[in-house]
Amino acid sequence: MRSAHLAFILLCLITPLIGQEKLPEGPTSEKAQKTYNEAMLYVHRNILDVALDDFKKADKQDGGKCLACQKQVIKYGLKLHEWKSAETAAEEMLAEVEGQKDKRDIALAHYQLGMILLEEGMNRHKDEVFQHAHDEMGKALAIAPNFPAAVFADGRILAYLKQDEAAKAQFTHYVEMKKDDSPERQRAMLYITQPELARQPMAPPFEVTTLNGKHISLDDLQGKVVLIDFWATWCGPCRESIPHVREIAKKFDGQPLIVLSVSVDDDENKWKDFVAKNEMTWPQYFDHGFSGPVARSFEVHAIPHTFTIDADGVLQDEQIGDASIEGKLIKLVKRAQEKQTSKAQP
Repeated sequence: MRSAHLAFILLCLITPLIGQEKLPEGPTSEKAQKTYNEAMLYVHRNILDVALDDFKKADKQDGGKCLACQKQVIKYGLKLHEWKSAETAAEEMLAEVEGQKDKRDIALAHYQLGMILLEEGMNRHKDEVFQHAHDEMGKALAIAPNFPAAVFADGRILAYLKQDEAAKAQFTHYVEMKKDDSPERQRAMLYITQPELARQPMAPPFEVTTLNGKHISLDDLQGKVVLIDFWATWCGPCRESIPHVREIAKKFDGQPLIVLSVSVDDDENKWKDFVAKNEMTWPQYFDHGFSGPVARSFEVHAIPHTFTIDADGVLQDEQIGDASIEGKLIKLVKRAQEKQTSKAQP
């Protein structure tokens, strides 16, 4: 799940790397354009390994100057865990901006490479990869000290390197820089007190306002188990699973567990009518299709799709379809209750 989410974040950040000189984004040579278009056809057919090879080929045909090709190589390199391909593309983009006057683009390029290395380190469990990621974040912060995303990322990297005091210092710095009430700031505050969580597969932070007007964020729910159920009114298996979800919400009522149903419908009024008609009284949120912020964060492309998150915000389970998850929930709720009891004791 992490790779696609990271790819989306990086692609949102890459745009400034074009810089003041307005470098052409697409391939400029006719041969490279043809190869790039063929790669896009493979993407649409979901033959991603061939698409990745063609994006690399198009970039090479364009003299290593094709920004669009490099973006795609990073995106699908991360998705396919082709780390070297993603790193090479990021290094090419770094080379493109190194001579620019706007140093922010250079800082952003180092950050981008550092994020790719962080993802690789989490997948491969290699300290030398984390160290390389830390070096890249250090270069970004040397140029742009007030770069909150780089500070936060460096805190996570240091946590993976088991340098917990240094990690806590970075998270503290991030909290001091960010005065908002964003999920990322809440997550940083959690990591200050429990830096070991920064090296766990944490669920992506989110915040929603439910149908009944209640504001919910993942880190506000610390201490509770969270079951997120992605569904839609047009999905037959989702409709069939509603009694099961209702039963879970009822069974664990009054215990440290919250069920959140996230609709990927496109018609909000139809969704509201359906929820009311079927008496879906547990928290409901409308996410505006698969492109909604919560579905995108969790990389949901098929439904019904559930995620189980423990009381510390760690992702414990992911299921596509109406799977039996009560056993897992019972164990996680019991653990959450034990933690609550231990905190209450003097």
